[in-house]
Amino acid sequence: MTQGQSVHCLRHGRCKKDILKGITMIFQYETTLETLEKMRAESMAAGGEKKIEAQHRKGKLSARERIDLLLDDGSFEEFDVLKTGRGSAIGDEGVCPGDGVIAGHGNIDGREVFLFSQDFTVIGGSLGEAHSQKICKVMDLAVRVGAPIIGLNDSGGARIQEGVDALAAYGEIFHRNVRASGVVPQISCIMGPCAGGAVYSPSITDFVFMVQESSYMFVTGPSVVKTVTHQEITSEELGGAGVHAGKSGVAHFTVPNDILCLREIRRLISYLPSNNRQQPPILDLRDPPDRIDPALDFLVPENPNQTYDMNVLIYSILDGAEFMEVQPGFARNIICGFGRLGGQTVGLVANQPAVLAGVLDTEASFKAGRFVRFCDSFNIPLIALVDVPGFMPGPDQEHGGIIRHGAKLLYAFTEATVPRITVIVRKAYGGAYLVMNSKHIHCDVNYAWPTAEIAVMGPKGASEVIYRREIQVAEDPEALLNEKMDHYRRTFANPFLAAQRGYIDDVIFPRDTRQRLIRTLQVLDGKDVKGPHRKHGNIPL
Repeated sequence: MTQGQSVHCLRHGRCKKDILKGITMIFQYETTLETLEKMRAESMAAGGEKKIEAQHRKGKLSARERIDLLLDDGSFEEFDVLKTGRGSAIGDEGVCPGDGVIAGHGNIDGREVFLFSQDFTVIGGSLGEAHSQKICKVMDLAVRVGAPIIGLNDSGGARIQEGVDALAAYGEIFHRNVRASGVVPQISCIMGPCAGGAVYSPSITDFVFMVQESSYMFVTGPSVVKTVTHQEITSEELGGAGVHAGKSGVAHFTVPNDILCLREIRRLISYLPSNNRQQPPILDLRDPPDRIDPALDFLVPENPNQTYDMNVLIYSILDGAEFMEVQPGFARNIICGFGRLGGQTVGLVANQPAVLAGVLDTEASFKAGRFVRFCDSFNIPLIALVDVPGFMPGPDQEHGGIIRHGAKLLYAFTEATVPRITVIVRKAYGGAYLVMNSKHIHCDVNYAWPTAEIAVMGPKGASEVIYRREIQVAEDPEALLNEKMDHYRRTFANPFLAAQRGYIDDVIFPRDTRQRLIRTLQVLDGKDVKGPHRKHGNIPL
């Protein structure tokens, strides 16, 4: 064999080896791809078809179905698809890809949001260390990016098998809830059970949605209540959507089913900025800014003791008559919610004379105070529509802390640096007049209707104090009292004296309310207020 033939054979042998090596690498690569596909399929399958069908029988969607309905089509990007827990502290090594929660980001109407959706079909959606780490990751990213955080909660609570690791996991989430507060909007949606320590994360967030008849929240369940108090009570009676919407005030919105709940979340997001550095989105509903409503001239009854519905005014002045009321079933004597004026998001706080004459009580003060603080945190202008006869009297209110709760609303309005506008529609008496965003706590612009009554107290109470001796000795005390009431109302209980003092910027025709508000918002658009340097104030919680 010549030297050239030897070299050729050597090269030919190397080629064979290279080919075999390449085939081996391709085989290994295909095996790796198959492994990845298998692991992702296991994670996507969650608890399996049977458990998903069980969810459907309860009227509940699966965790992935909820994400698909909430977000824009094809926009969801998932994190930690393959993440698993370390197993149980008591030797149970059963783990599952995804660890019972789906986390990632996507779009709502083209705007970025971060979210997590607990999967009840996987270990009951219980929260363990890996589960928490996935949630914490999207919360951290949301704050860095400046995008809302949405939590779809459907969990059996802490994973008992993980012991103290599960408690530590909750603590990490709570810490991030507090750090994100006032930085990005946080929305919680209770779509199943939420008990024990799990309830505190939603309660820290800005808004809580609950689904009727399939969700509940409580710190201690019916079994514990029975053991301690010997009282029989169901989960629905203890912490159902109706309870938290009408009694406790924990839930801001309640909806009949999962589909409507997800739709309402999208609607809420449309009113809110993505973070505290941005302005709320502008949405032109093609409603003329100079539109007037002559019917408003006749909204307030001639009889000052007769009620009317403040919602008529709200829907009349807002763009497209669209209003998203917050906590509509709780403290119904005050109305809070979002609407638009000239395309701009505004937060409305309005007394409701059709319920308890629109008085301020402990629940109304708490409800409105928290709403005002949210709006101020996220650059949403505030508009107050005032018809308040005062604070609710009585020992129950005094003993329940009406002083402290009323101070919350006073503090919230005074602290707010966003544009603040007030329209006094009818009654504005005493301390309640001051608390409801008055000029004296530095509201920017105060308007009043000609029907406004601004005074220290109502005509009857004032007349009984001022003319007490005359009334006591009068032949017809009732007639004299009525005469003095009319005199007091003409002299003091009208907007013109306050306007003369400069406490009211203008007395306006009711029909012009919408266009005056829109123009004033335009003027206040560049408002910039710098408060004194401090770590934070000490609101009377």
